[in-house]
Amino acid sequence: MKLELTRRQFRLLLDMVYIGNWVLNSARGADRITEYDEIESKIFLESLKNGLPELAEIVGNEVLPSRAFVDGGIHEAIMDYEDAVFFDILAEELARRDMQAEGIAPNDGEELGQRIKEYVNEFEINGVENISIDIN
Repeated sequence: MKLELTRRQFRLLLDMVYIGNWVLNSARGADRITEYDEIESKIFLESLKNGLPELAEIVGNEVLPSRAFVDGGIHEAIMDYEDAVFFDILAEELARRDMQAEGIAPNDGEELGQRIKEYVNEFEINGVENISIDIN
């Protein structure tokens, strides 16, 4: 297979490969999906072959994203995504909890959507500042 990319497109592909592998493997500990690590290695090897040596480094027998790549802002993009997902999931869980407590049918999509929207608005304004947990 041959894939032709501009330098800019290849650089974006590196970001996507790294982010994808991060999402799939970062929380797995020793139970990593090695096929994704291997693909990441192959793609980053291409950066060494194609004039972007600062983005990859060889460690033992592996080609890995370089420290410069990892520290270059990619984790800010990952954190933005994680924050968005966290708040979306939290908003939905709280809305469902409230509906259940009030005896509202969980399949009332309009009510659920409205409550989620209210929580999302609250989180956009105040983050988690107004969340409290009562531990008995």
